[in-house]
Amino acid sequence: MTVLRTPDERFASLEDFPYQPNYIDINGVRVHYVDEGAGEVILCLHGEPTWSYLYRKMIPALARHHRVIAMDFIGFGRSDKFSAKEDYTFEMHRSTLEDFIELKKLDRITLVAQDWGGLLGLTVATQMPDRFARLVIMNTFLPTGEEELGEAFNRWRDFVERAPNLQMGRIIAAGLKEKKRLTPGAKAAYDAPFPDVSFKAGVMTWPLLVPLRPEDSGAAEMKKARSVLSAWQKPILVMFSDSDPITKPGYEFFLNLIPKTGKNKGIWIHDAGHFLQEEKGDELATHILDFIDRNPEE
Repeated sequence: MTVLRTPDERFASLEDFPYQPNYIDINGVRVHYVDEGAGEVILCLHGEPTWSYLYRKMIPALARHHRVIAMDFIGFGRSDKFSAKEDYTFEMHRSTLEDFIELKKLDRITLVAQDWGGLLGLTVATQMPDRFARLVIMNTFLPTGEEELGEAFNRWRDFVERAPNLQMGRIIAAGLKEKKRLTPGAKAAYDAPFPDVSFKAGVMTWPLLVPLRPEDSGAAEMKKARSVLSAWQKPILVMFSDSDPITKPGYEFFLNLIPKTGKNKGIWIHDAGHFLQEEKGDELATHILDFIDRNPEE
């Protein structure tokens, strides 16, 4: 197993990201996280192919009232990266998140999860529910290999499988409702973690780890997560954007699955694509703060 570390100078002068890096060692690998504010923990988890930078528009508002932690999964952002695709597995990512929560002694967590942050975050939350006070579910799903994931996802998966070298800034711009919303500086920040293609094994593997069959890795864990969520009684907020063809069906799925959402309903975020934090960060932060205020920990 070869571990790569993105040089610090790649992250110098990032646009709108003044936060000091924090690191923790998990099984010999350095994991990066942002840690701002004080109080109850809001744990923000990114997806493919982003990193904690995705939450930069939300962190200031959330950190004025709470402690905001935004972790970079291994292979992303300022966290270390494996050079070989086979070193990236569902269990590696799941156990890394679990270890992070335990090593940081996090509890009373409000989870804010999007894309793969949801696949992993919801799985871990249902495996250690005593650590979590609330769930905020955004543009994600819990695939078990028993349903078709749709043509939009299949096209994305095929693209990643065939692409020799992914360009993160271009991908994120393409996933927005309005591509022009991604500034040149933000585009450069999404490219920053990857000096060359050898650093991109994790990004080029994640879409291929989404289970397509019930026997695929992660399918059983996410099926169990669905079962636990179907009886979940803690507060949940479901927020999906109206212009993401890949995850849009997940909105009704989660509202129908989780009984507690009936009290809070869901919120459609209008005029946003897959990366709704990038396009509607201020609005999301407002909804999350209101959600926490309306649902004090029992």
